[in-house]
Amino acid sequence: MSTGKAIIFCAPSGAGKTTIVHHLLSKLDDLMFSVSACSREKRAEERDGVDYHFLSVNDFKVRIQNKDFIEWEEVYENNFYGTLDAEIQRIWKLGKHVVFDVDVEGGINLKRHFGDKALAIFVKPPSILHLEERLKSRKTETPTSIARRIGKAEIELSYAEKFDYILLNDDLSKAFVEAEKVVTEFLKL
Repeated sequence: MSTGKAIIFCAPSGAGKTTIVHHLLSKLDDLMFSVSACSREKRAEERDGVDYHFLSVNDFKVRIQNKDFIEWEEVYENNFYGTLDAEIQRIWKLGKHVVFDVDVEGGINLKRHFGDKALAIFVKPPSILHLEERLKSRKTETPTSIARRIGKAEIELSYAEKFDYILLNDDLSKAFVEAEKVVTEFLKL
């Protein structure tokens, strides 16, 4: 079994973690994105196997029973997210380090699983108001889903101290530079 390192990015929805992860993937050749599995509906711009492995709720539950996930959770009712062990092995066999873009609970579970081989980074937004505006600007969320995500974000922010590094995203270009520096230093260890 091949092994590499794991870089875990977590943040409340709308904090910019996905944008930062995409930036790192474009700059650091030895990183590869771990495509998570989920049971939610696919958004118009998303592609199966690229953005997520989209599974039905039943398929997801079968894979849980088969212990195919290294971590999983039910984020909202019948809305599952998880990391397939086969995805991590695929990336490591290519000689790459795996990068995760997951929610806070998933990140904590991944850090626990990988231990010292993982760097867990919490992307912190400037404020809850900033998050709310960012979610509204996506135009993919309903007022109900925005309220639900903001409520979850308030709880997730309390977990920031459990991560190896807190990256404040109040200026995206500065956050890019800081993320590159922190990840590069970790990979050299």
